[in-house]
Amino acid sequence: MKLNELADNKGARKSKTRVGRGIGSGKGKTGGRGQKGQKSRTGVAIKGFEGGQMPLYMRLPKRGFTNIFAKKYAEVNVGRLQQAIDAKKLDAKKAIDAQMLKEAGVIRRTLDGIRLLGNGEITAKVDITVDGATKAAVAAVEKAGGKVNIKPAKPKPEGKLPKNKRSEKKSADA
Repeated sequence: MKLNELADNKGARKSKTRVGRGIGSGKGKTGGRGQKGQKSRTGVAIKGFEGGQMPLYMRLPKRGFTNIFAKKYAEVNVGRLQQAIDAKKLDAKKAIDAQMLKEAGVIRRTLDGIRLLGNGEITAKVDITVDGATKAAVAAVEKAGGKVNIKPAKPKPEGKLPKNKRSEKKSADA
């Protein structure tokens, strides 16, 4: 066998259908779009259109909401922490924080903080500082002789007071 004889098996690669290349191609003239009307043109956006009837997505009731202020935490299981310590990526003798976890490759990015979860087992005595932790995670670390330090939540910035509180503040100032 020579390099110039290398080829795919017959039918292994199907060539793309080239539409609108004459009636002899079988996909000429209308290009497989039927004929006339909006759908035969390009740039059509009528996916949820039901011929003027109220579309299904509008008939169904709206439920719930997405909290735009919700915090997104990078989650770390205690089992993953033990793996990193066993692989000598983390030093259990030093205090562990978000920066060390990132450098060790345990997490990719810190997001809004680190949350320690209790999945897996930990045997190393660690001192770890995180933004949040489950009861099971705290119990697992303390059982191994370690300590979990949870950072206090940042205070909310003082902004505008609600209308009913503004009038109370003005009367107190006067």
